[in-house]
Amino acid sequence: MAQEKYTVWQRLGKVFGPNATLDQQAPVFKFDKKELLKTTDKKEFEIEKLQAQQSLYIGQQWQKVESNLYQQAVYYEPTRMASYYDYESMEYTPEISAALDIYAEESTTPDQDGLILKVYSESKRIKQVLTDLFTNKLDINTNLPMWTRNTCKFGDNFVYLKLDPEKGIVGCQQLPNIQIERLEKGMRFQPDKYSQEMENDALKFVWKEKNMEFNTWEVGHFRILGDDRKLPYGTSMLEKARRIWKQLLLCEDAMLIYRVSRAPERRVFKVFVGNMDDKDVDAYVQKVANKFKRDQIVDSKTGNVDMRYNQMAVDQDFFIPVRDASAPEPVTTLAGASNLAEIADIEYIQKKLVTALRIPKAYLGFEEAVGDGKNLSLLDIRFARTINRIQKSMIAELNKIAIIHLFLLGFEDELTNFTLSLNNPSKQGELLSLEIWKEKITLYKDATAEIAKSLAPVSASWAKKHILGFSDEEIRLDIQQQRVERAVYAELEKTAEVITKTGLFDNIDKLYGKKEGEAAGAAGGDAAAGGAPPAGGDMGGGAPPPPPPSGGAEGGGVTPERFVRNDLDLILEETLFNESNNLDLSKGRNSLVEIDQKLKNLIDK
Repeated sequence: MAQEKYTVWQRLGKVFGPNATLDQQAPVFKFDKKELLKTTDKKEFEIEKLQAQQSLYIGQQWQKVESNLYQQAVYYEPTRMASYYDYESMEYTPEISAALDIYAEESTTPDQDGLILKVYSESKRIKQVLTDLFTNKLDINTNLPMWTRNTCKFGDNFVYLKLDPEKGIVGCQQLPNIQIERLEKGMRFQPDKYSQEMENDALKFVWKEKNMEFNTWEVGHFRILGDDRKLPYGTSMLEKARRIWKQLLLCEDAMLIYRVSRAPERRVFKVFVGNMDDKDVDAYVQKVANKFKRDQIVDSKTGNVDMRYNQMAVDQDFFIPVRDASAPEPVTTLAGASNLAEIADIEYIQKKLVTALRIPKAYLGFEEAVGDGKNLSLLDIRFARTINRIQKSMIAELNKIAIIHLFLLGFEDELTNFTLSLNNPSKQGELLSLEIWKEKITLYKDATAEIAKSLAPVSASWAKKHILGFSDEEIRLDIQQQRVERAVYAELEKTAEVITKTGLFDNIDKLYGKKEGEAAGAAGGDAAAGGAPPAGGDMGGGAPPPPPPSGGAEGGGVTPERFVRNDLDLILEETLFNESNNLDLSKGRNSLVEIDQKLKNLIDK
């Protein structure tokens, strides 16, 4: 009756609000004001008094720890903005962009039916509702890869849920991650620049630029928890590669500058100056050099500077005056840089970048699989653990979305009666798990097998507990299930005695089965010799073949031509024809034969 006083949104706020069951509360220690303790033992009084003092001290410690966490979150906010801008810039690096694509693709791999998310529930109704939610309303096959990529990129992803009090969640919208702020309970915040700071009483999300607040059940916050210094936000998969990425950019820029400045060949021009005065040598050499340099030509029509008529760019060439007219090689070529292929420093930083991304090099195209791909299989198993960690982070928030939808639809008693799962991307991991189970089953059989004139090494219960890892309750349930299965097997063996006819082939028997007259004719053919062949030939030029005679030559058998089959019967609905479920079309065939015969007679005349 108390719940009837609240709206559905108020009740939803109580489920996900500060007074929810899952919310962590500071320890509360209260005593009745009228009577703290009633006892005649002074020692007991002192113990109770000391316990109350210690409990109060623990409660104060809890508040201090919470305050420190909130301050840490406030100080991290400017750093979070800077890191988000770095993540946006890292997107333009091919290796990192490919890594984000791999995270999203491997985490949302579809199964053989094309499904990304699987829903398990003991209730068919709950399974149907959640399947409709994720498939039709949220379009999980399209949105989940995008959400996963954003979560791996920023560490967080915020999705706005469109709620209806009767239909539940009817849609979703992606929010800008860089503009959303998460406010924990107890944190102080300023709603706008004109108001004073106030203490937050519950978990909320704030869209800073739009000056909008959202309740915790209005926003789905996907986050990868990994670094406690960034709480309450997640940790990006690119966080460990930020510093290495900057180093890689610097090295690549330095390599390009070196190639541009040192790779071209240079020439040394020896300018003959003879007995020219030393004061005039520099001016003369500069005059000669200017003839080779670029001259800017201005187009008189457009006024643009045209560089097409320049001879060659010799800005980096050397002009050296010489006084000996017979100096050898007036023009000498200086070779460019010869170590352009040495990029060991770039490769070293790339290796560190791939290590920080936790993706096998072969996945990014840096190396090929060797040894029949066995080493890649081991790397695949390790990489699958990283993908499973990402999948668990996504499943955690999808569970919250499913609970909100079920709550709005009125399934308050079955909020946890479901399980969501994503597909395991590693086939090698599944094969390894199957191989381990195969060895366990083999060991179980050997341990419980009876030895001649002796007992088995261990009991079946002991083997299930220590080899297969069953608990005592699971062993008990397994024994009960085996007893039920044996009873089912015993019933299956008596199936022929209980069920004499299923009726599954009744329609087929009516269509293709033998009629009573056909069966009698066939029996007569087996008892005596066959008669003359039917008239009319193979082309159907005569009357239908008569039934075979009862007598004939000795040794004659029944040939397939002698059977009269109604192969033109159609199965009909009982509501149309009450007398028979079959419509015989052989009469129409006989009429067609007669018409054909009369037409031939008219043509012959």
